[in-house]
Amino acid sequence: MALPFFGRKPASVAPGAQHDARPGADAHVVRDERPPPTELSALDFTGTDHGRALARVAGQVEVRECGSGIGVAFEEAAVLYANGSDDDALAVLEAAVGSEGGEGAWLMLLDLYRLRGERQRFESRVLDYATLYERSPPAWEDLSGAAGKTAGTELPLVNLSGQLSAAAERQFAQLARIARRSGGVRIDVAKVHGVDDAGCAVWRGLLAGLAAERLQVTLVNVRALADILAQAVCPGQAQARDTWLMLLELLQYAGDQARFEDLAVDYAVTFEESPPSWEGRGDAPRPAAVQAGEDPHADPDAFAFAGELCGAANDTLKRFAAFAAERREVRVDCRGLRRIDFVSAGMLFNILATLQAQGKLVGLRDVNAMVAGLLRVMSVDKVAHVTLRH
Repeated sequence: MALPFFGRKPASVAPGAQHDARPGADAHVVRDERPPPTELSALDFTGTDHGRALARVAGQVEVRECGSGIGVAFEEAAVLYANGSDDDALAVLEAAVGSEGGEGAWLMLLDLYRLRGERQRFESRVLDYATLYERSPPAWEDLSGAAGKTAGTELPLVNLSGQLSAAAERQFAQLARIARRSGGVRIDVAKVHGVDDAGCAVWRGLLAGLAAERLQVTLVNVRALADILAQAVCPGQAQARDTWLMLLELLQYAGDQARFEDLAVDYAVTFEESPPSWEGRGDAPRPAAVQAGEDPHADPDAFAFAGELCGAANDTLKRFAAFAAERREVRVDCRGLRRIDFVSAGMLFNILATLQAQGKLVGLRDVNAMVAGLLRVMSVDKVAHVTLRH
């Protein structure tokens, strides 16, 4: 099992082994390269005899050298983050990379920026990492909670009303600020009595800008407004182009594909240009995987950890134990896992130690560096193959 993230521990003679001073005798000395147990990794969480299981599999662990040792700062930052003290963890890591923190601390720092959604700070440090270690750095990806939000009650609801025109540009700008701050926005248009062509142009520009930033936007109660705009367009008269396009947009949010396609044909004939393609948004039904916030391309045979695993009564870990009981090779997709706390990590160790003792192969893939740090502290990396996300 290889973990490029972690530094190599110095080799030591196994307890009870006698050193032979004769020439060449060192070649026959059995060495134990396991890292010494720490106070954290020695804790027993549920009374399970995991020490025996760990002893059976520890010799299978290979730790590849990657920069200098991770040290106290690494463990401190991992535990702070697991406990929800993100600011304190950030301060520890920023101080560590300024001295002798090693590549592991750098990867944790860059991932913590991604988990906090702090792109500017990420980009200000990522070149330093690339220069120092002469390798391609991780790419920016927003791993913050706001980036993963989908349309629903978690997003703020903004009500628009009255007659909208180009003068509503300031109102639309405020709406855009709300969307950026919250990761998305729901817009209720039930009380909008009309929109002129200039107002449609401004509104379309807002929606296009938010889509370019990959922010989730949903328009609700759109059917009445669509009927109002439909009265302002006339097939064969190439006027009020933005009103046509806004009407097509509203029909997509309403999930009314049949009406959309009829209007798209009229638009193509009237303006002699291709209309927008049907995409379906907002109220239109979405696949179950997308509704659940899951990756539609995820491995269907893998168990997924997502969000935050916290607390002793964690149903996700119970389901995982049942899932793994029926398989010899167990794959766990951790791409959506943002955090695991101290208690859950202890429970996970006990489950994985039992599975290893049963001869099962377990792999945790696409783990962010902050979570991987706690897994190292808790010795979870001894009983499963852990790989970092890019």
